[in-house]
Amino acid sequence: MIFIRYENWKSYLKFFPLTSLLLIANVIMFLVLTFNGGSTNSLVLLQYGALTNYDLLSNEWWRYVTSIFLHAGFSHLLFNSFALIVFAPPMERLLGSLRYGVLYLGGGVVGNILAIAYYNSIDKITISVGASGAIYAVYGAFLYVALFQRALMDETSRKTLYTLLLFGIIFSFAMSGINWMAHLGGLLGGFFIYGLIIRLWKPRMFKK
Repeated sequence: MIFIRYENWKSYLKFFPLTSLLLIANVIMFLVLTFNGGSTNSLVLLQYGALTNYDLLSNEWWRYVTSIFLHAGFSHLLFNSFALIVFAPPMERLLGSLRYGVLYLGGGVVGNILAIAYYNSIDKITISVGASGAIYAVYGAFLYVALFQRALMDETSRKTLYTLLLFGIIFSFAMSGINWMAHLGGLLGGFFIYGLIIRLWKPRMFKK
């Protein structure tokens, strides 16, 4: 079962350095928001890099990246941190930290792009933050593994992934205030980015 964590904190930092850095970055930015007006304050979120399609800020493309490291409220941070700590590490080990970073950020950006496109299509202003699009990109990569590289994932982990995706999709649509398009976009982005990585930029283990 690849989604059960047995490592102590020293081993975790050693084996999953980028996942650890991503988690630390999320916590640091949450503290920055908290001590500068609050992580649920829209103006504070926009000041520190939230994504929006508001006309005056819509051309600031760096927000597609910075918004991934911001969270609106402690529960938002806690939920995404749990997912990052538990489910992301096997993908970092599989791809290596650099490729994994491209997958994580690339998938998060794809999710954000599709989310903004959706809100523009319905003519609705949005402010979006959170790592969930990037985390769903990791899920998308695992979905690729489960479907096309079955030897790399045991049956229990495969069933866990399918269950996680099913409940995640239901939750994304059922709860208000959830940017479901960022989740779906991240999932699709991660699926295709992973497929490109293993073909065009093969990890060492795939070259054997």
